[in-house]
Amino acid sequence: MELKGLTVIWDNLPYLMWGNFPGGIFLTLMMSVIAIIFSTLLGILAGIGLTVLNGIARQLLIILLGFLRAIPVIMLIFWTYFLLPVLLNIDVPAIATVISALTFIGAAYIGHSVHAGMVAIANEQWQAAYSLGLTKRQVIGYIILPQALKMMLPSFVNQWVSLIKDTSLAYIVGVAEFTFIATQINNRSMVYPTEIFLFVILVYFVICASLDISVSRLTQKRFNQKN
Repeated sequence: MELKGLTVIWDNLPYLMWGNFPGGIFLTLMMSVIAIIFSTLLGILAGIGLTVLNGIARQLLIILLGFLRAIPVIMLIFWTYFLLPVLLNIDVPAIATVISALTFIGAAYIGHSVHAGMVAIANEQWQAAYSLGLTKRQVIGYIILPQALKMMLPSFVNQWVSLIKDTSLAYIVGVAEFTFIATQINNRSMVYPTEIFLFVILVYFVICASLDISVSRLTQKRFNQKN
């Protein structure tokens, strides 16, 4: 990497960090955190629904989750950007539409992971809990769901990393996240694309690796405390 290429990155570092606030790396992190939180919550609810619902309600939920998993993320962002204002009859910021799209996509995948974890738990645990007089809600909340979440945590991390990377698709609706800002800088300089986009790769790697390492250390710490 040439020294001048490093200079371009250094000179534009504040813009890469914040953009025309909010933007840049800050906006990427903000969208990622919000999408991760809401997609996880909705995914847990969807997983519980797949486990306890029957009949047409369960079939409709399966169709909805299957639809969300089948369509490209970029298309869902595009549709959400144009449909949410129409459905809600209000002006919805582009950032909010991107977060909504990422939340729906993430929830669909996490929902199936939660369901897989719940059905993997032996039937004897369900029966033993019922024999103690617990209601279905108590069995799920206190016994089954905590085990399923712990079991499927690696799958959750994979989906969270995907959501972080998918924020780069927000450019389609003009959201000035990190990749969008880097592209603007590259279009101005026109001579250092390698240096600029290697920096983009490095930043995404650091963010995703930090998430993975943090969750792994937290899991290991809890395991050590129990032992």
